[in-house]
Amino acid sequence: MRIDKFLKVSRILKRRSLANSACDSGKVFVGDKAVKPSYKLKVGDVVTIEFLSGKLTFKVLSLNEKASKEESSSLYEIIG
Repeated sequence: MRIDKFLKVSRILKRRSLANSACDSGKVFVGDKAVKPSYKLKVGDVVTIEFLSGKLTFKVLSLNEKASKEESSSLYEIIG
């Protein structure tokens, strides 16, 4: 699954366009590498997003393109 779609489906970011702009501006990292919106995310990847107020780091547990609102929090585990 593309990382921009995952960020929207998991409800970490509200809109896919917001996820795209975060990736394009170098604020989304997988491991220690900045990624583009088209990056293919895999289960087990550790993703870091930089916000103005700090960082959010999480591990991808599942890839489900049609996750409901209730299922969205089970797609990842917050690390720090």
